[in-house]
Amino acid sequence: MIKKVESPEELLKVSEVMQALRPQLNEKNITVIVGGMMQRGYHLLYAEDQGRAVAAIGYRFTEHLHWGKAVYIDDLSTLPGFRKRGYARQLLDEVLRIARSAHCQEVHLDSGCGPNRYEAHRLYLGYGFNITSHHFAISLK
Repeated sequence: MIKKVESPEELLKVSEVMQALRPQLNEKNITVIVGGMMQRGYHLLYAEDQGRAVAAIGYRFTEHLHWGKAVYIDDLSTLPGFRKRGYARQLLDEVLRIARSAHCQEVHLDSGCGPNRYEAHRLYLGYGFNITSHHFAISLK
């Protein structure tokens, strides 16, 4: 079953899943960091297996001259022991349903390029995403 995070308690429930992708998150800071993002338009859904959060997807609505109205997926994470069971696809299905109902023209995401991301790339390409650009960034740290 897919659920939407709507409380600090639910944020704590998904902390292990989010930490699998974003190691800087933990039970102590997730409510501050992700809770603050949620106040600024970030949405977080999760899938459960026997009451345990095992996969999560974070997204936001955005609008660009090039894309039009779109959904941008910031995060998609599944606990290692629960991968290849269809949870990520269920979450992607739900985000695409939400995007269509909000009259978005596209759904976008970025994914890292290292070998540890190849399994995710296979998922995205198999799902129907296309590689449409290179993403460039400058660190200001």
